[in-house]
Amino acid sequence: MNEIEKLARMAMLFDFYGQLLTKKQQEIMKMFYGEDLSLSEIAQEYGISRQAVYDLLKRTEKILEGYEDKLRLVDKFKQQSRRITEIGKLVSLVRETKNIELLDQVSEIIQEINELERK
Repeated sequence: MNEIEKLARMAMLFDFYGQLLTKKQQEIMKMFYGEDLSLSEIAQEYGISRQAVYDLLKRTEKILEGYEDKLRLVDKFKQQSRRITEIGKLVSLVRETKNIELLDQVSEIIQEINELERK
């Protein structure tokens, strides 16, 4: 995973699970990932070492990944988003072609989304 992918993943994990973190973990994650502050800048802000900030970030990232491993909220959200995009494309195709048989596929996708929510 490259840095941009990691940044996007951490932002999404934080959006879903950030409220489960301690206040300090939340603030440091926001400073590092949201405000793009360096480890040194954060360390100076908190009066701790750069290494302490690094360790806290790594522990917090593991905590967020652990929540996702257990709850799978981000994964379900991504699956639902992909399926909703498919529905949009199929509806557009129905409008263009007037082929209402495609609505069966739309119905199947909606059923899959509903099943995801129950898991």
